[in-house]
Amino acid sequence: MDPVDLSLNTAPFAAVGDFGQWLNDALSYVLDTVQSVDPALRTPLAGLAILLETSILIGLIVPGDTIVIVASTAVDGPVEMVALIAAVIVGALAGESIGFALGRYFGPKIRHSALGRRIGEAHWEQAERYLGRRGGIAVFISRFLPVLHSLIPVTVGMSAMRYRTFMAWTVPATTIWSIGYVSVGALAAGSFRELLDQLHYAGYIFVAIVVGFVVLALVAKKLLQRSQRRHMEHLDSDSE
Repeated sequence: MDPVDLSLNTAPFAAVGDFGQWLNDALSYVLDTVQSVDPALRTPLAGLAILLETSILIGLIVPGDTIVIVASTAVDGPVEMVALIAAVIVGALAGESIGFALGRYFGPKIRHSALGRRIGEAHWEQAERYLGRRGGIAVFISRFLPVLHSLIPVTVGMSAMRYRTFMAWTVPATTIWSIGYVSVGALAAGSFRELLDQLHYAGYIFVAIVVGFVVLALVAKKLLQRSQRRHMEHLDSDSE
């Protein structure tokens, strides 16, 4: 009888280890590259990105949240973190203020322009209904919802809501959003750097934190959108 081979095939474990080292090296390169950008440039660029993301129509194209997370991975200390959060808040509020002003002065023209039609009349009507039914609450919640966070500012501009009221609802929402995104990027990068020399699989921890946050954010958006759907849809149910 041939002897039984009890040796363990370590090839899969070696492959996982090799990938882990590659991931560590790749993340180190990316994070070092981002961190090499002067904070005096990196911070206002993040603010500019979120300004574009929250401005009318541009927010449907520019991935401002991704840029904010990438910028936050380079945060070095509480001063830089507070500065980045402040820049993101100011950028978001500036973008939403631009959307409000455009809605106030050019709303119908924007809505019926080629770009406005490309967004779709259904989305405009949804934003209009939502704002009409929920008022300031719609402004607050829309900050966390896809598409609506770009349409609500211009829709508010076309409505009777005052700018002061609009700001009173959007400032706290923007602050919560900004702190959340900046904190996740800083936490993921900080954990990775701290564990890099101690743990061969530090890169997996970084990826797990970011992916976990993205999945959690998507699930939260879906649940929030579902809970608000009846306020956005056509009512036969206005009687509800």
